[in-house]
Amino acid sequence: MHSFIMAKKQKYYVVWQGNTPGIYDSWEDCQRQVIGVAGAQYKSFDTQQAAQQAFLRPYDEMKGQKTIREHKESIVGVDENGMTFVREGAMDGPVLDSLAVDAACSGNPGVMEYQGVYVANRQQIFHYKAPVGTNNVGEFLAIVHGLSYLKKHHLNQIIYSDSKIAINWVKHKECRSKLPLTAQTAELWNLVRRAEAWLQTNTYTTEIRKWDTDRWGEIPADFGRK
Repeated sequence: MHSFIMAKKQKYYVVWQGNTPGIYDSWEDCQRQVIGVAGAQYKSFDTQQAAQQAFLRPYDEMKGQKTIREHKESIVGVDENGMTFVREGAMDGPVLDSLAVDAACSGNPGVMEYQGVYVANRQQIFHYKAPVGTNNVGEFLAIVHGLSYLKKHHLNQIIYSDSKIAINWVKHKECRSKLPLTAQTAELWNLVRRAEAWLQTNTYTTEIRKWDTDRWGEIPADFGRK
């Protein structure tokens, strides 16, 4: 009996606007040119000849063809709560041009910190630490911090969180923690109220997606303390 392995179809990627415009024969090389670049312009083609012909033409003339991003977005659904999710089995991995957030707590409550990390290169974008807090509060604040950061810098990226509770709190614009308000937690609660006020007074188009830990491993913003 013969076994056959189906080879992955070769794709070619044209970058009109990015770090180094040109034609690339792998998605990884293309990503390095466009991720984090405002107004990046790029598309995929099935043959090298098609890519070469496209590169000689203005990007605007090629808008009738699907972009890599549009292809990925077509496999994203919206649940009954209005939150986006990746359809099961639709993608091999997460979108790399994204922000991952996570929190950690030494005790519950205890010393709490959260951070935001750029998924493509694991670069830390922001970090906060509080003397007393809970993991859920940290997860909530991390998402709101990410939303604020992306809006301030005019970045159209996805936010990944592995906390269903925090995503739900953000959806309802309210932190529903039972952490007592004390002298030690007063500063943290002040930050929470500011985060809630931001959600109530700002609009945003950022997609918040649940990180699929079972398929992708720990979220890149994880503190590695499990």
